[in-house]
Amino acid sequence: MTADAIVLGAGIIGVSAAVHLARRGKSVVLVDRRGPGEETSFGNAGLIQREGVVPYGFPQGISMLLRYAMNNRVDAHYHAGALPSVARFLASYWWNSHPARHAAIARAYAPLIEHSVREHDDLIQAADAGHLIRKQGWTQAFRTAAKRDAEIAEAERLKRDYGLGFQALDAAGLSAKEPHLSSDFVGALTWTDPWSVTDPHALTLAYAGLLQRLGGRIVRGDATTLAATGTGWRMSTADGPVEGRDVVVALGPWSDTVTAPLGYRFLLGVKRGYHMHYGIKDNKLLNGWTADSERGYFLAPMDRGIRLTTGAEFALRDAPKTPVQLDRAEAVARNIFPLGERLDAEPWMGARPCTPDMMPVIGKAPRHQGLWFAFGHAHHGLTLGPVTGRLIAEQICGETPFLDARAWRPERFPL
Repeated sequence: MTADAIVLGAGIIGVSAAVHLARRGKSVVLVDRRGPGEETSFGNAGLIQREGVVPYGFPQGISMLLRYAMNNRVDAHYHAGALPSVARFLASYWWNSHPARHAAIARAYAPLIEHSVREHDDLIQAADAGHLIRKQGWTQAFRTAAKRDAEIAEAERLKRDYGLGFQALDAAGLSAKEPHLSSDFVGALTWTDPWSVTDPHALTLAYAGLLQRLGGRIVRGDATTLAATGTGWRMSTADGPVEGRDVVVALGPWSDTVTAPLGYRFLLGVKRGYHMHYGIKDNKLLNGWTADSERGYFLAPMDRGIRLTTGAEFALRDAPKTPVQLDRAEAVARNIFPLGERLDAEPWMGARPCTPDMMPVIGKAPRHQGLWFAFGHAHHGLTLGPVTGRLIAEQICGETPFLDARAWRPERFPL
């Protein structure tokens, strides 16, 4: 096989990049060891987070750090044995999360987020995937007045600075919105701009179907077989070798399996996460996507049932599952909503690829012709798939990118 471009990784980032390249008349081969959307893109809260202009920072206060060090929380968990391996990443992540640096990062990050819904809408319409989308925003529920007031004040700031929409709810307003939640909450905040997805895997598959209608091919293959040729790149696939002038590395937390052998030393960490689907007792309803903010888990009414998603687990990427956060979150969630039986045979686990400055890597590799990077989207992979896909396709095709992409270029790291 020959192609204008090979895209490595069939998650939401890689599929979106392949679609945008195919739309520009490029012949594209999308390669993954599994089917589209079966790795990290499979398990998330299903949000296109238009409000997510401020990336998730590392706790700064000593008292908070000590609480996390106890390793008994719902929102975060760590493997003690992994700490020596991830210490350098965590230290840089903590440094970048200092309030002044974090604010500057948010300003640089915001343009990606600002276009997230619009760029998804473009592909949703083209892929005929509107049946998977809800446009009702999502809700943060608060257990204490102090947390409620602080979050609403921050929402007011984000509204002023970034034009975000929200609705503040008292306890009665939340009860009207979600009548089957318990009375544990004193109020809530609903972000009105985001969209939600009732089946994230199905959305990735819909975009993959659009790619095939545009003439793109999807094949199984091992990304580690990638090698430079005199005119581009070559790799092995289940359908035989494939050659292309350009290659996009969109392998999420496995991107280093390609970048490291080529001499690029990104400080890429992972935040692992878990989910489980549940039935509902007594014909109750969860009307919308809801976070228990002070406990750190999420309930989402997906097509397959209520999906409970956890916070972050800091561990080696390929370490065995340790779904203790899921068990902790489930115990709390059963007290605030009538969850029924578990519907999955075992907890799902995925690994979010994270950079220490909380922004993705999008752009041309500095030392190789025809090599492009699109990874490191952390909690916002689903949100930023189409934005990233358009940006990388525009750069490959020599177009002027619709956003100034310098803030996310690979060269910001010492490579």
